[in-house]
Amino acid sequence: MLFVISLLHADGNKLQQLKLNKLTEEEQQVILFKATERPFSGKYYKFNEEGVYLCKQCNAPLYKSSDKFDAHCGWPSFDDAIPGAVKRVRDADGYRTEILCAQCGAHLGHVFLGEGFTQKDTRYCVNSLSLNFQKADAKERLKQAYFAGGCFWGVEYYLEKQKGVKNVVSGYMGGKMKNPTYRDVSRGNSGYLEVVEVTYDPQQVSYESLVKLFFEIHDPTQKEGQGPDIGSQYKSAIFVSNEKERKTVQKLIRLLESKSYDIATEVKEKKVFYKAEAYHQNYYERKRKKPYCHAYVKRF
Repeated sequence: MLFVISLLHADGNKLQQLKLNKLTEEEQQVILFKATERPFSGKYYKFNEEGVYLCKQCNAPLYKSSDKFDAHCGWPSFDDAIPGAVKRVRDADGYRTEILCAQCGAHLGHVFLGEGFTQKDTRYCVNSLSLNFQKADAKERLKQAYFAGGCFWGVEYYLEKQKGVKNVVSGYMGGKMKNPTYRDVSRGNSGYLEVVEVTYDPQQVSYESLVKLFFEIHDPTQKEGQGPDIGSQYKSAIFVSNEKERKTVQKLIRLLESKSYDIATEVKEKKVFYKAEAYHQNYYERKRKKPYCHAYVKRF
């Protein structure tokens, strides 16, 4: 059941109308009166489907399932929110930070920083009663894959031509410094590698196909660099998001090794991806040039 409220500017002019869902008494206690549901009792605590978490009161999108993690705290936890969706305010207790739906003001829970659970070092601790869930449509669901194979310009150039790939972004992954720049990474001691983030439609191209293509557009046997680009930031690596991806990569590495390739590619756990500066994006397309240290070689 829905009902409509009007939000007003400070001067009294109508800002927008919101359709709000009718809440149960238990939901009202949390969303309107800022109570906290019992730990380990919420339906979304041990919930791992892909999709988007919505505000229970107004259906505004708040969190993506890709940002959810298990903090073993008894409530759903996220290390990031959809930009602009969540408002932070000082809690009435004077030391915690409350989180509210930015659209309707519904109480969601609290946010905590500096706990070290994930690379983003943030935990949005949310009541399940404050949330609805919208399952991702399998036909529209996009996934990300992360590859490092020397200068990201060349890796980007070849992968973005693959059917089913929607976008390729050059960036950095693997280090601990927050918001690294190209200058930081190019020194070779930051722990970061030049990485591309590939957004693809799994209905059109499989993760395994992307990994195979990656192994065929660079030299996976070269250590500490690619072509003339030498340094730890140019190492060959694949950053995996889950065990299924890890097993796929390991299977293909064993296959290449059975063909007498001495594979140097490292398999690493996905970390925070930082987008590189604008002048690195679509470099070869913008310059109308071809890669100088990447080429396609059939290996499978």
